[in-house]
Amino acid sequence: MLLVVSELAKSHGLRELFRGVSLSVADGDRVGFIGPNGAGKSTLLRMLAGAEEPDSGAVRTQRGAVVVYVPQRDDFPVGATPRSAATAAAVKAASVHGDTHEAEVLGAMILGKLGFPEARMGEPVERLSGGWRKRLSIACGLCEAGGTPDLLLLDEPTNHLDVEGIRWLEQFLSRPTNDLRAGACVFITHDRAFLEAVATRVVELSRAYPQGTLTVDGGYAEFLRRRAEFLAAQARAEATLANEVRTDDAWLARGAQARRTKAKGRIEDSADRRDGLADLAARNAAAASGGARVDFTASGRRTNRLVQATGIAKGFEGRTLFAGLDLELAPGDRLGLMGPNGSGKTTLLSVLTGDLPADAGTVKRADPAPRIVVLRQQRVDIPSDTLLRDAICPLGDFVDFQGRTMHITAWSRQFLFHDAQLLQPVSSLSGGERARAHLARMMLEPADILVLDEPTNDLDIPTLEVLEDAIAQFPGAVVLVTHDRAMLGKVARSIAVIGAPDASVSVVASLDQALAALARAERAQQERTRSARADAAPAAAVAAAADASTAPAPAAPAPGQPSGQRRRLSFKEQRELEGMEAAIEAAERAHAAAEARVADPAIAADHAKMAEACRKLEAAQGTVSGLYARWQELESKRA
Repeated sequence: MLLVVSELAKSHGLRELFRGVSLSVADGDRVGFIGPNGAGKSTLLRMLAGAEEPDSGAVRTQRGAVVVYVPQRDDFPVGATPRSAATAAAVKAASVHGDTHEAEVLGAMILGKLGFPEARMGEPVERLSGGWRKRLSIACGLCEAGGTPDLLLLDEPTNHLDVEGIRWLEQFLSRPTNDLRAGACVFITHDRAFLEAVATRVVELSRAYPQGTLTVDGGYAEFLRRRAEFLAAQARAEATLANEVRTDDAWLARGAQARRTKAKGRIEDSADRRDGLADLAARNAAAASGGARVDFTASGRRTNRLVQATGIAKGFEGRTLFAGLDLELAPGDRLGLMGPNGSGKTTLLSVLTGDLPADAGTVKRADPAPRIVVLRQQRVDIPSDTLLRDAICPLGDFVDFQGRTMHITAWSRQFLFHDAQLLQPVSSLSGGERARAHLARMMLEPADILVLDEPTNDLDIPTLEVLEDAIAQFPGAVVLVTHDRAMLGKVARSIAVIGAPDASVSVVASLDQALAALARAERAQQERTRSARADAAPAAAVAAAADASTAPAPAAPAPGQPSGQRRRLSFKEQRELEGMEAAIEAAERAHAAAEARVADPAIAADHAKMAEACRKLEAAQGTVSGLYARWQELESKRA
């Protein structure tokens, strides 16, 4: 076993997070941790990494095992670049032996495999999007272990990643390579599609279970089935025990003479049953508590059209992000935005809301202007030193919510906050608690349009499900930017996919169509990159020839030595090159078939089949890209 955990317990102040947690992790395991915000998942993961001590219990790691921990929030030095950060991490790898040059080579290799283009490796980290920073955090973790950790611990690894990045992470964890792999992985996530695609075991940390956890072998769908069975059995056990306690109460109500013999033993048994009933009732109450109560407030406005965008375009520094886009938002619309990180999703939101002007086209808003409430991706609207009570109830001790007056304590409890937290600063809250604080604030603002930029980050699964229901019931318009495929599939009525090389935008009606459009845009970008390299090759050859014409003539070779140093194709390589076009054609046919499978509505209706289809599409894309790269390599050797 790589890792064995026995009877872990942890409390913060007077609040017990968990107790009695035990589990084991073997090579090949991919363990997904879920649970409500505040259950202690991140604390538990830090204990597995040795970064925090438990109050009791033990964590034993296999001798010599290389364990890498990637926390939820990154922390890079000011002025760092991806290259410098990866190099600094790679220096720690045993295989590098402290050699800075070797560390730089290793860091660049891992960055490249994680999708970092050469130009971005020297960019300041401060300028990277949340998704690229998350990729860099994972890259640095892999660099520390030379690319092959025995155990990889990831806290919310899909936060801020785009769909392409999530697919890469799914493939890396599920189908590793020899030079880039993790022997086993334990990760915290609330991304249900990712959990289904990757996990071989799901562990929920919650007070709803006797030992504080429920462990199920399999993916998320199997976990949901087994959890429902367990909770139903636990509810039946409570009902049975309650009947026994009522019988005990009737017996105890009889006089001492009527009870006669064996009274002492029965009284003791009755006390045990009462304790057991109290424990069962508490666990079932925890299971039924669900997520935070989310219910957005509509303005009540009656308008057929809130925003109409015609032919809009926007770009920066000579790069057009999107062009020729027509969109209309009316009450009841649910528009999702998808695209790679950096493709301009947040910019499009700013154009639609009026925070940025369009470079071309027009954006018309209803008169009077619609009320727009925004949940921003970076959650920076509330200063970190603000007390929680002031953040969620800015006008005193009472809130007016949908015509009802509520005290601040009742309001905060709807979002699962403890009363003592009201006097704590926002900076002391977990990521999930900060997200809930922003939702609490948003719900007090009447809105015609809700703009939700990555609302799923840090939220637990019960709250995500409540949020989905609240979005579905909101009578106004909703614009939703998220990489959570489960949420998009359930909520969005139309999806705009941006990020194509020609800046065109595909507006489609379903998630499977959006994934297919995204795949087409990725292929088009890859083709454009290949074409640019091919166009640059003749110029490079001319420059090399010019350099060669002015260079001194080479010395005559010694007898018996070859007449030149040029590398030539071997017989095997020549045969490989001759068959390369046919191999590429076959790979592209396989890629087209995989893309058609992703776009099949019957596949999209089955979560497990959809996850498998996406994995096969990703593998087919990798095969095509690899063949083109090999073709270019062989051609360069023949030149």
